[in-house]
Amino acid sequence: MSIKLISVRGARQHNLKNISVDIPRNTLTVITGLSGSGKSSLAFDTIYAEGQRRYVETLSAYARQFLDQMERPDVDTIEGLSPAISIEQQTASRSPRSTVGTITEIYDYLRLLFSTIGTPHCPSCGKPISRQTPEQIVERILSLSGSERILILSPLVRGRKGEFKKELESLSRQGFTKVRIDGVLLPLDEPIRLDKRKNHTLEVVVDRLLIRPGVESRVQNSVQTALKLSNGLVQVAVIDGEEFLFSEKLACPDC
Repeated sequence: MSIKLISVRGARQHNLKNISVDIPRNTLTVITGLSGSGKSSLAFDTIYAEGQRRYVETLSAYARQFLDQMERPDVDTIEGLSPAISIEQQTASRSPRSTVGTITEIYDYLRLLFSTIGTPHCPSCGKPISRQTPEQIVERILSLSGSERILILSPLVRGRKGEFKKELESLSRQGFTKVRIDGVLLPLDEPIRLDKRKNHTLEVVVDRLLIRPGVESRVQNSVQTALKLSNGLVQVAVIDGEEFLFSEKLACPDC
C-alpha cells in the first residue's frame, strides 16, 4: 500500500507552537502565512531537515564523514517522509544564460539522478557504455561453454598508422611470444614489418587456454595483465568463434 501523506505531529522547531499537519504526497503544496509565522521553520528546519537526516543515516560511515550531520528537529513524529532535497530562492542571476534550473540548483540534482539511473551511450557511435570490473570480466569468460579454446588479448593499437617497431620490441623484451596484427597471429621472435602508411590494429596475445575447471586463477592473472597493458581494455577471442571486447572504464571500447 502506497503512502499518501506526510504526517507531522508536534512540531516545535523555532517559533512553531506544537504544530500538527498532514501534507499530501505527489502533489505541489504551498505553505503561506505572515512573516515570522513559521513557514521556513516547518518546510526547511523540520520536514527537510528530518528527511535529509534520515538519508544521511543510511549512508556508510565513510560517506557520512564528508557530509554535515543534521540534528533531529524538535518534533514528535514525522511519518511518510522520503529523502528530501531543498531548493531555496535566489535573487541574483548568475549569468544571462541562467535558467530556473541552474539558479535554483535543481539542475544539479536532475543531472545526478539521470547519471545514476540512466544508461550512458557513446556520443559518436551510439552504443551503450558500461564499466566492468576485472572480476566481472573473469566471470564472463569462465561462463563460456566448456572446452572452448580462447585467446586473451590486450589491444595496444587500434586503427593507427605506423610501423610500431618500439612497441613490438618492448613486448618481446617483456616475454610475450605472439601478437595479432590486423587479425593475423604472428610470432615476436621473427621480424615483423608493417606498412607505415596503412592503419593497423595490434593486439598482444597474453594467454591461450582451454576453458575448463581449475583455470580460474590463470584467467584472472591474464585479464589483469591485459588490462594493465592496454590501460583498461581486454579482448577475448574464441578460436573459430565470437570475440568479446571488455572495458574497465566508463568509456566506449570502440571509439
